[in-house]
This record gives sequence, C-alpha cells and structure tokens, in this order.
Amino acid sequence: APGVGATGDPRPMCRRLPAATVAVMSETLTDTGPVTIPPAGDYHIDRRHSAVTFTARHLFGLGSVHGAFDIRAGHIHVADDVGASDAHAVIAAGSVRTGNATRDAAIRSAGFLGTDAHPDIAFVGNRVERVGGTWTLRGSLKVRGHARPVDVRVDSARTEGRRLVLRATSRVDRYVFGVTAAKLLVARHLTISLVIMAELA
Repeated sequence: APGVGATGDPRPMCRRLPAATVAVMSETLTDTGPVTIPPAGDYHIDRRHSAVTFTARHLFGLGSVHGAFDIRAGHIHVADDVGASDAHAVIAAGSVRTGNATRDAAIRSAGFLGTDAHPDIAFVGNRVERVGGTWTLRGSLKVRGHARPVDVRVDSARTEGRRLVLRATSRVDRYVFGVTAAKLLVARHLTISLVIMAELA
C-alpha cells in the first residue's frame, strides 16, 4: 500500500526517488510565476521532459509518500479564445514509482490502480476558466474505468520559442475512482503536481 513499507511497517519509507524525479518535484514546488497566454495552436507534449508527481499524506502524521508517473502521450490545443482551449494526456499507470518496489507493486495491484486491467490513466480538459485571478482547466480524469470531474490549476505558464512550459496542480479524491484500499493508512486526497513541456506543431 502507498503507506506501507516492505516489512509491513505502516510508517512511510524514506528511500529516495531517482534524482531526475526529485529535481522535477523540487522545481514544481518552487518555480512558479505568472501565466502567459501562449500563441494559439496545437502543442504536442514532450513526454521525456514532462512529469506527473504526487503526494499522499499519511493519516498518522508520520510523513508523506511521494511518487511519480510517466506520461505516455498528450497534446494541448490553445484556442484563439483561450477559454475554448482543451488538452488531453494519457499516463502510464504501471509506471508508478515511489522509491519502494514492494509499495509500487501494491499500488499496481487490483486493490489500488489495477494496472493489468486498466493500464492507462487519462485526462481530458475541455475548457479554461479564470476565477479570482487563477487560470483553471476544467476536465475529466479516468482511473480504473471511472471518469470523474477534475480541476487543474495552472500555476505558471511561459513560452520558450516554440515550446510551452506549464506548471499545474490538482487535488484528487481517490475514493471517487474506486481506489479505497488502506483507508486507515493513507489519506483520501492526493496532491498532483504537473510539469509539462510541449512543442508547437
């Protein structure tokens, strides 16, 4: 389970994630800035330079579990009317890594993500709204065959030539997707952090 170590000890394991993942997570937490509306067009997500990380809080207050997923594919369409912009991304559910092989296997199991039957986690964003000075992408997340509404807050956005760099966060309720195992160990909500780099087609 996300909060269980290899020996069955419910305390979160403190093994380190790969250096590249740690760097992305650190950058996500510290490098925020203004949101610059990029030029209209279609942007293909560069999966090699993008990352999805998560934090799951331990209910006993003993720390948090950090992990990461790989993006399989995705695109962002920036419309002339930015509110009509949309996005699509597919995440490889089986790519989950938390720095503990036993815990990763548990997360892939039928009790959690069930990656054998549901290898993909899919997000579809269908509109952008600005509320209180914050840009939010409204969409739907599909996990274990369950599609539920999810909001993604755009924390920063900038362009570098033809490249678009986005940083965003979301709060996900795992229960609504049928991921209800280890209720006494791991909190119901996860914080998802995104670093997305995309290239204008």
